[in-house]
Amino acid sequence: MTSLPEDSDSTGPAPKPDADEAEKIVCAHCGTTATGPRPTWTCSVENGTRHYFCDDCARSNLRAIEGRLDSAWW
Repeated sequence: MTSLPEDSDSTGPAPKPDADEAEKIVCAHCGTTATGPRPTWTCSVENGTRHYFCDDCARSNLRAIEGRLDSAWW
């Protein structure tokens, strides 16, 4: 997906997580935890902060995600 230069996703490279954060990922919507990166989870950058969403939450809110609505609107 390509973003325009003035788009909120083009804030530069994402910060690298520390070792503890890289091992445990929490779904920002339901609180499900995962150990290590999950390629099927969704990552969203909202106001400069990364939010991860599990498969179930991402599927349930696919239209809102594609419409680029912040998770607060779901």
